[in-house]
Amino acid sequence: MKAVWIGVVAASALLLIGVVQANQDLAKSSGCMNCHTVDKKLVGPGFKDIAAKYKDDSGAVASLAEKVKKGSKGTWGPIPMPPNVAVSDANIKALVKWILTFK
Repeated sequence: MKAVWIGVVAASALLLIGVVQANQDLAKSSGCMNCHTVDKKLVGPGFKDIAAKYKDDSGAVASLAEKVKKGSKGTWGPIPMPPNVAVSDANIKALVKWILTFK
C-alpha cells in the first residue's frame, strides 16, 4: 500500500511540473516574458510581485485578466501595458491563475 501512495505522489508531482512548464511556455509564446520575469521588474513587475499584491483579492483573476486583455496603465508606474488582443481569453485566464500561484 505504501508503494502505491509513493507512486501516486510521484505521478502527481510529474503532472504539476508539466502544468508549470506548460504555463511558462505559454507565457513565453504569449509575449509575457518580453516585459515580465518571475522574480524581478523588467519593463513590468515580476510575477511574484503581482501575486503578492493581489494575494487577498478574491476578484483578482477577473480584474487582472481584463487588464491583460485590454491593457492598463498607472498600476505599476508610468509605463503602460499594451493590450493583448491576440491572446485568447482562456489562455489569459490560465496565465493569470498561474501568475497568482507565485510566492
